[in-house]
Formats: sequence, structure tokens, C-alpha cells
Amino acid sequence: MGFYATILTVRQDTNMTQWLSENRRLLLRLFGTVVAIVLIVLLIRQEGWAEIVNSLRQISPVSFFLALVSLLISRVFVIARWHVLLRSGGVTIPFSRSAELTLMGLFASHFLPTTIGGDVVRLAGVMQMGFDRAICLASIAADRLVGLAGMLFAVPFGLIPAWESLGQAASHSLALMVALQRPFRFMRRTLQTFSTWWNQPKALFTSLLCTWANMLFIFLAIYLLVEGLSDHVSFWLIAGLYSLAYMVTLIPISINGYGVQELSLTFLFLHVGGLSAAASLSLAVLIRILFMFASLPGAVFLPSILLAVSRQKKDSMPSELKMRHD
Repeated sequence: MGFYATILTVRQDTNMTQWLSENRRLLLRLFGTVVAIVLIVLLIRQEGWAEIVNSLRQISPVSFFLALVSLLISRVFVIARWHVLLRSGGVTIPFSRSAELTLMGLFASHFLPTTIGGDVVRLAGVMQMGFDRAICLASIAADRLVGLAGMLFAVPFGLIPAWESLGQAASHSLALMVALQRPFRFMRRTLQTFSTWWNQPKALFTSLLCTWANMLFIFLAIYLLVEGLSDHVSFWLIAGLYSLAYMVTLIPISINGYGVQELSLTFLFLHVGGLSAAASLSLAVLIRILFMFASLPGAVFLPSILLAVSRQKKDSMPSELKMRHD
């Protein structure tokens, strides 16, 4: 019995080691998320719950509603960006299907425990509609990269004021972020991804215009929230600070950027934007809530996407199997 018990223990230890090895990235992100959330809770306790609640109460329902409408409009341009890339890549998908898949992807990105959950949903959906997997996968990668490129244009509006306000701390933080992103590998992957679209500059430029329109309405939504807090931060500074926070959340140390985004926004709006700690933290939380609300329409399209997948599978069956299936 002692021998067999030893064998069982060794197997269990091996399985545990293998599981830890396979899931180390997820565990790291989970740990980072927990640490970030704990820091936010400590910050809230330091400022006092009453101060946070008072800041949140300053946001009128009208301000929140207008900010939500602005963010929903931005989603239309997110849909259009991917649709342009798909169509220019030879994928003859209707705009309505692009909209459904994009909204479902946005919903999954906020409610699934991974930053690529939305991309997986989009890829699975478009493949089940019978389109080429390689082109669809490349279009999703290109969609992400175009979105990142658009944000890079707004970074200087926040980086310069941050440099002036934070001095060496800003330069060190930026250097750390660039190091973690491995820029040379990123540039090589970008060139490979865009190989399908290099001969279609019009499609690339159109998708970039969609990105800028998307950003415009995101920044407008945040501007409305700031004004609702009875504070004022210039529109372009909001654009720059949000873009900087967006870059920080790309570092894979938390799940969906939870906690890290809120800490980054709080820090930037407090030390660079000039808001109070309570207002900065309230704004960061409201931005997260706003994005989650704006992603909810994706849940509505889940039944239609499942129906499309079911029909595609049925159409691909031999006629004999179709009769049995019916």
C-alpha cells in the first residue's frame, strides 16, 4: 500500500506541476488583478467611502445617459473598422453580421476571464459562417493593431503633460511599459499581419478613420463624466491620459485590465489632470461601468449568432443527414 500511495502522490505532484506550467499566465493575471483591486480598496478606505459616494452623486442621470450614448456611437465605428478590413480582405459578410459578431465580442471581452475572449467569439462566429479562417484571423489581428495605432496618435497629448508633472517618474514608467511590450517583436508581427492589406491603402486608411471616430466619442463620453463631476479637464488632455492608461492595460498583468485600468486612470487624473483623489477614483470606476453597459447589447445577439452557426452546420450536411436531422 505504501508503494502505490507513493506512486499516486508522485502522479498528483506531476499533474499539479503540469497544470501550473500550462496556466502560469492566467495565474499571473489573476494575481495582478487581485493586487490591483486590493490597492483600489485601500485607496477608497484612505479617501473615505463618503467622499467617493459624494463624488458619484454629482453625476446626474442626464450626464451619465449622454456619456453612454456617446460610447454606444463609438461602438458603431468599432464595427465599421472590422467590417472594412473583412470586406477588403475578400470576406463578403453583411454589415449586420459584422455588427452582431463585434458586439458579441465586446460583450465577451468584458465578461469572460481573458483579454482575447472577444476575439475568439468573433473568429468562431465568422468561421461558422463559412469564411476563410486565415483571412478572418488576420483581419481580427489587423483590427486590434489599427485600434492601437489610433491610440498612439493621442498619447502625446497626455505624455507631454505627464512628463512635465511627474518628471523622471513618467520617463521610467514609459521605459518599463515599452520594455514589457517588446517593441521589435511587435513591429515584426505588425508587418506580417498587414501583409494582406499593404496593397489596399484605402481600406487601411478608412479603418484608421473609423478608429479615430471611435476614440473621439470615447473621449467625449469621459469629458461628459468629468463635467458631471463639476470639474474641468481639457478634451485633449482627457484624450492623452486615457490613451496612456490604455497602453498600460496592454501589459498582461491582469484579467481584462481589471484594477490596472482603474489605478492608471486614477493616478493620471489625480497627478496630471488635477482632479481630487475621490473624483479621480470615481471617474475611473464610472468609465469601467460605462464600458460594461455599452457592451451589454452584445448579449442580445447571442441567439441570432447561435442560429446562424446552426444553419451553417446544417447546410454543410449531406442531404441524407439533413432529412434525418429534420
